[in-house]
Amino acid sequence: MEKKKTTIILFSGDYDKAIAAFIIANGAAAYDHEVTIFSTFWGLNAFRKDQQVSVKKGLLEKMFGKMMPRGANKMGLSKMNFAGMGPKMIKHVMKKHNAMPLPDLIDMAKEQDVKLVACTMTMDLLGLQQEELIDGLEYAGVAAYLGDAEQGNVNLFI
Repeated sequence: MEKKKTTIILFSGDYDKAIAAFIIANGAAAYDHEVTIFSTFWGLNAFRKDQQVSVKKGLLEKMFGKMMPRGANKMGLSKMNFAGMGPKMIKHVMKKHNAMPLPDLIDMAKEQDVKLVACTMTMDLLGLQQEELIDGLEYAGVAAYLGDAEQGNVNLFI
């Protein structure tokens, strides 16, 4: 029997939407799906390292780097951000209910062999370099995603 495939495009840089993407990915992997998360544009912020990495950049790339959140824990909410209080509140509620935070969901996805792909075209546009992103990623363009999605039983855009 052929393994089912799930693909997710993570476009959003919102903490709550990224959590949803990784909960679905981990659930699909637990159901023995072959899972790919293709992260592009603002979704790449979930893959940024928390600490600053010294890399050579031009002015525009430096500006993008300063404007974008550095890492999964720094992402804002899609609604009720409240100048940064919203993410703190939701993280408190999640901890109270023993829900996994986004960095742990990303680690779980890696453990379940979810294919995590960073869009190289977007990396070029935003001036992101591989050294600035977490370990365990693959780097590819839209053609690679389409190759996975073409065989997918479930394809989501978040």
